[in-house]
Amino acid sequence: MDSMELERQRGITIQSATTQVNWKKHTINIIDTPGHVDFTVEVERALRVLDSAILVLCAVGGVQCQTMTVNRQIKRHQVPFLAFINKMDRVGANHLSVAEQIKDKLNQPSALVQIPIGTEKDFKGVIDLVHEKAYYFDGECGERVKVTEPPAELKEEMSLYKSALLETIANYDGPFMDRYLGESDVPIGPEEIMPCTECVQAAIRRLVVAREFVPIFLGSALKNKAVQPLLDGVLNYLPNPMEVHNYACIYHPGREEPERLELKTQRENVPPVALAFKLETKSQGQLTYLRVYQGTVKVGHAMVNTRTKQQVAIKRLVRMHSDKMRDITEAYAGDICAMVGLDCASGDTFVGSRELLNLANILHVWWCQENIMVPEPVIYKSIKLLDSNRMNQFSKAMARFTKEDPSFHMEWNDECKETIVSGMGELHLEIYGQRLEKEYNVPVELGKPKVSYRETLKEPIEFDYLHKKQSGGAGQYGRVCGILEPLAQEHNTKVLFSDETSGTNVPKKFVPAIEKGFKESCEKGFYSGNKISGVKFRLQDGDNHCVDSNDISFMLAAKGAIRQTYEYGKWRVLEPIMIVMVTVPPEHHGSAMQLLSSRKGRIHGTEAAGDDVNITALVPLSEMFNFSPDLRSQTQGKGEYSMEYSHYQPCTQDLENRLVAEHKDSLEQGIKNKKKKKK
Repeated sequence: MDSMELERQRGITIQSATTQVNWKKHTINIIDTPGHVDFTVEVERALRVLDSAILVLCAVGGVQCQTMTVNRQIKRHQVPFLAFINKMDRVGANHLSVAEQIKDKLNQPSALVQIPIGTEKDFKGVIDLVHEKAYYFDGECGERVKVTEPPAELKEEMSLYKSALLETIANYDGPFMDRYLGESDVPIGPEEIMPCTECVQAAIRRLVVAREFVPIFLGSALKNKAVQPLLDGVLNYLPNPMEVHNYACIYHPGREEPERLELKTQRENVPPVALAFKLETKSQGQLTYLRVYQGTVKVGHAMVNTRTKQQVAIKRLVRMHSDKMRDITEAYAGDICAMVGLDCASGDTFVGSRELLNLANILHVWWCQENIMVPEPVIYKSIKLLDSNRMNQFSKAMARFTKEDPSFHMEWNDECKETIVSGMGELHLEIYGQRLEKEYNVPVELGKPKVSYRETLKEPIEFDYLHKKQSGGAGQYGRVCGILEPLAQEHNTKVLFSDETSGTNVPKKFVPAIEKGFKESCEKGFYSGNKISGVKFRLQDGDNHCVDSNDISFMLAAKGAIRQTYEYGKWRVLEPIMIVMVTVPPEHHGSAMQLLSSRKGRIHGTEAAGDDVNITALVPLSEMFNFSPDLRSQTQGKGEYSMEYSHYQPCTQDLENRLVAEHKDSLEQGIKNKKKKKK
């Protein structure tokens, strides 16, 4: 599924890819998503359109930082899922440890539905605890499946883990407990009850669909061992599109709250409804990935974009297998397909009739989560074009990348006169730098990373600012009074506005302009030159003039009030803190701990992960640059690490003084440059 050259070189998934497989007369649409936390937006938009998921974990590494991130995304989108412990044939594989981590670290009620037949190099197959059958996989790709009775030497172990499975199911499923336990206090076990296979399977399915239980499967994807039982698990335990309730948000004129319209998962007699969730640029034009929620999408038919209200013709419809396209004539509810040559935005909803559009304005095909959650950038780099003659190719490439990936940003910094790119991590920006050279033949140089600092108040401060300007003719007059106060630490990345005025001193029609002025001021603070966050603007009073007051006056008054708080208020700088997980052999444990401590890291814990040791720490992002080569040199190339954003917290006084001094110097240099230009 990894079609990009960089993906094959690095051995990681960078872009999500879709495919469709047929298994036992069922069609399964699959989206393969990246595991690295830098590309988390790919997981986010895939989960938005998926009915269920398979969480893949390493039998050696277990639950890692990015696993926790994906688990949070799954919870937010309320997607039922199975867990698959992969790489059971690797040295150090320990499925029991990983199963415990799923319970403890991910806080997911779970149990093994399979046990392995051998481990590491002796891994031959699995025993299905529900059906009490042994599965062996022969051939180079495990294509020959042999189903037998469980080996005699493993029957006792099978009995033990089946009892644990039944106990877990009984704890969470009322019908299962009532049927087999009733009012009895006898502990559940194979000698007391022998539930039928269908009953156990039905109970697991009920719990999985309700997101109250996660069955754990085992296998080795590389050698295709135990993948077939996993596909059986998808059919047996995960919901099909008919069982998932999807809704559209409909806004009626004059009504504040939207109406919920349940979409019907049927092919005929209903207008088609589809959601564009991912965009790619191909030589044939834009490739728009669609999830069909209702009806049938057909080539030659027309659909209406509910955002633009324009009708578009479906000229070409394709089924994707990674980067390969196969033309199809129609796609049904539940399918994932792609349209070629359609100009739209990610998140647009398409309906198949103007009658449905005229009935009410359908804005989104998502009720609980209208927009995907795109994390704030945590790292900035300057990007410099090495060949100025390739500016056109550079502009096309950056327009494509920023459209396809909402977590990748580019902007021109007028203050430092350079182009700045921002993203989710060093790898994220490095990949785009390499793609520019490989795909567009545009060599670039990425400059020193810039950390996204924030500045916030230490304590509340009152403001009372009058903006007054009179230069003949209509003037400007606006006065704002209130309090600017800091928010709690868990909300220190937000900026809030509260209108607490009463009376007519500040007419309500000017309040939006005041809020706009406040939020524009938050884009760049006066203390260290970084964004303002973690503050609340409480507008309590003010004044206006019957002739000279307007939106501009009050917007400038709000900006002046923020400047006023810098004159008398106490400010501080916040820095992003990352959760860092380092995996090293035991002999390098001390060196890794020392390396993290030297970078102001706070160790949270260590635990064994097969033959390695996992160290979890909280480290300031500013200290993590060039960490990878240092870790490799300290561990003889055996150490690995991953990190993700955790929170913002106040930085050290030395760092704050340096940032404030640098901002002051840049302002003075800017003033000098302006004076030179005037001369």
